[in-house]
Amino acid sequence: MSIFSTITSNPLINIAFLSWASAQVIKTILTYILTREFNPERLFGAGGMPSSHSSLVCSLTVGMARSQGFASPLFALCVAVAAIVMYDAMGVRQEAGKHAKLLNRMQFDFNDLSKDLSHLFAAISGKSSLLSDEKSEEIVEEIIQEGEEEEDPAKLLKEFLGHTPLEVLGGALLGVLIGTVMPV
Repeated sequence: MSIFSTITSNPLINIAFLSWASAQVIKTILTYILTREFNPERLFGAGGMPSSHSSLVCSLTVGMARSQGFASPLFALCVAVAAIVMYDAMGVRQEAGKHAKLLNRMQFDFNDLSKDLSHLFAAISGKSSLLSDEKSEEIVEEIIQEGEEEEDPAKLLKEFLGHTPLEVLGGALLGVLIGTVMPV
């Protein structure tokens, strides 16, 4: 028996994966509807509506309750993990996203200031006899290029990390629905 067939023979893993994948697809579709642009990062990225983390842990918890019963220690473990994941998504990860947004803004502001200072330096050094015109232009161009490199969107911190309570609720409801209707 292959490892793939072994993994997919576990209905709880199937339920959890289907919940996660469904949430990611719904998130991608909702982002497309709101922005009119397809963003492939939404298929795998964190954050947004509905929470795929919440969907996964809630579907697994419901599946475990259906499979092992509400009195099972495994069900109790799933409830605890689900609570931690959802709390973390609304708390720590959401705050980390806010910090990333602020740090990205600070980076843009710093780069703007750096460009302004380099232009000022160019104006001053153009009048100074300490540097040749050619050398001062090279220095200014180098500073400007460094600032432009730092604004590369690929180098920015990810801002979509956490969830609002509504996004977590949406993911939880999706997970409960899938955990209820899928066979265990």
